[in-house]
Amino acid sequence: MKRNKFFLLGILGLSVAFSACSDDPVDDSGSGNKYTDDYAYIGQAVGNFSADEWYPGGKLGTTENVTAGCYEDPAPAVEEQGLSDQFNSGEYFFEHTYTENTKPFNGLGPAAVRKSCLDCHPGYGHGKRQTSYQASWGNGYLLVVYHPTDGANSNDGAYISEVTGMPQTIATTPFLPPIDESGIHITWETVTAMPSGLSMTFPDGGDTYSLIYPTITIDEDAFNTSPKPSNLAFRLESTIGVIGTGLIDAIPEDSIKAEYKRQYESHVAAGRDPEVYMNTNFWDMSSNDFASGALYSIADGYRPDGSFVASGTKMVKRFTYAMTRASLQDGPGANAIWNITNVTRADRHYLYTTDAWAKAMSENDDVIDYIIANGSSESSTLHPYYGDGTRENVSYLVNLLLGANTAAESSIYEQYFVEPYGEEMTTSNYYDFIVWHRGLAIPRARNLNDEDVQRGKELFYEMGCTSCHRPMWTTTTDNYWTPAILKDMPLPRYQNQKIFPYSDFIHHKLDMIN
Repeated sequence: MKRNKFFLLGILGLSVAFSACSDDPVDDSGSGNKYTDDYAYIGQAVGNFSADEWYPGGKLGTTENVTAGCYEDPAPAVEEQGLSDQFNSGEYFFEHTYTENTKPFNGLGPAAVRKSCLDCHPGYGHGKRQTSYQASWGNGYLLVVYHPTDGANSNDGAYISEVTGMPQTIATTPFLPPIDESGIHITWETVTAMPSGLSMTFPDGGDTYSLIYPTITIDEDAFNTSPKPSNLAFRLESTIGVIGTGLIDAIPEDSIKAEYKRQYESHVAAGRDPEVYMNTNFWDMSSNDFASGALYSIADGYRPDGSFVASGTKMVKRFTYAMTRASLQDGPGANAIWNITNVTRADRHYLYTTDAWAKAMSENDDVIDYIIANGSSESSTLHPYYGDGTRENVSYLVNLLLGANTAAESSIYEQYFVEPYGEEMTTSNYYDFIVWHRGLAIPRARNLNDEDVQRGKELFYEMGCTSCHRPMWTTTTDNYWTPAILKDMPLPRYQNQKIFPYSDFIHHKLDMIN
C-alpha cells in the first residue's frame, strides 16, 4: 500500500573519527574548566599539533561551534556557496517521522525498515545497545540475513532473496512486515577467551577485562514470505554518525589507491602475508592494483566541471558498513532516503521489496479482504491494488505491484502510482536532502594545547595506530559525481582542504564472531 511517500537516511558506512563536540571538560577535582586558555591557541601550531589540526574538516568543512548541537551545523562551504536554504530544508527530511499521507513526509511503506532517520541516528550519531529488536528510536541495528558458506557461524555468503538486503520489519495496514519483529531474538554473549589466544588481562597491572557480542536468531514463522527461507545465518550491522561524509566523498580516488598500494607493500617489506590483512576481493595481490570487488558501477551522472559520467563507469568504494558504494550521492543517505522508508522519486519509480513477500501478501486472505473493503475510493492509498474489486484481480495487483522491484519495471509504477498521485519525493526535496547530507560540518577540535592531549597523540603514533588510522588526507579538486536528475544543481564542495578523518578507507580482513 502506499502512494505519495517520502524518505529517510540509512546506515552510512565507514567509520570516521573526526573530533566530537561536548561541553568543555573540567579539571580533576571537578571544580572548574581545565582549559581556560583554549581560545588563545586556536589556529596555531601547538605542541605536536599543527595549525591545520584545529580544523579536522578543513576550513570549508569545520564549524567553530563545539557546544551541544554542533553535529547539526552546516559546513562553511554551504554558506559560502549560498546553499543555506537548501541545507535547512534538507534537515527537515532527516529529522521528521514519515507517514502514508502527511506531506511532504508522506509515502511510508508498504514495507519499511524505519519511520525516521533519527530512529537509527539519534543525535546525528549511532544507535544505542539493544536487547530486543524493534524498529523504533535509538535502534541503530540493521539485520543481515544470509546463507552461510562454511557453517552456521561463517560471516560470508550471499544475502537471501526472500527479504530485502536491509530487511524490513514494519509495514502499513493491511500488509504484514517481511519479518515479524517478535520473532527476532538478540542474546548478548560474554567472550571467555580471545580467538587469537591473547590474555584477557592487562599486562601492566593485572586487571582483567571482559567483552560481549550479540548473537541473533529468527524464528522460521517470523518470515512473511512465500516461500520461507532456509539455511540461514544472521548478524547485526550498526549505524554510525552522519557528519563529515561529504568530506570523505571529496578524497581523490588516486589517493585511496596509493594508500592501498602503500599498505600492501609495507606488509610485503615486513615479511607479512598481505592476504592476512587485506581483502583480496578489493586488492589484487598479483597485480598490486584494485580488484573488481573494490569498484562500483555508477549510474548516469555529471561532475561540477560539466562532464558527463556514463552509466557503468567504475568508481572506488568507500561508503556503507561493508564498503559497497563509491559516492555519497549514490551511497548511504541517497539510497536510504528511498529504501529505508520505501519512498519513490524521479529516478526510482519502484519499490524496495521482494517477489517472495509480494506473493505471500497476495495469498493472504486478510490482506485481500481489507483492500476490497477499503480500496474502492480513488483517494485511498490502497486504490492501486483494488482494480475491479474482485478477489482474483486484487490478488493479482498486490502480487504485481509489490513485487515489481527493479528499475526495468518502473513503468508499472508510472501507470499505477505516478499518475495520478505523483512522485512521492520531489526532485527539489531530494536535492535539498543531498545538500544537507553533503554539507554537514565537523566540529572544531578542542584542547590541543593541553599536555595530556598532546601525550595522547604521541602514544597513538608510538603504538602504530596510524598504520591503519591514517590521520590526514587532502581533497584537491573535489570533482564529485552527482546523479543525472540533479544536473546543474550544485552541492557543497570541499576543494583543496586538509582533513583529518583518521581512517585509511581500506577494506581490511577482520575476524568476527557472528
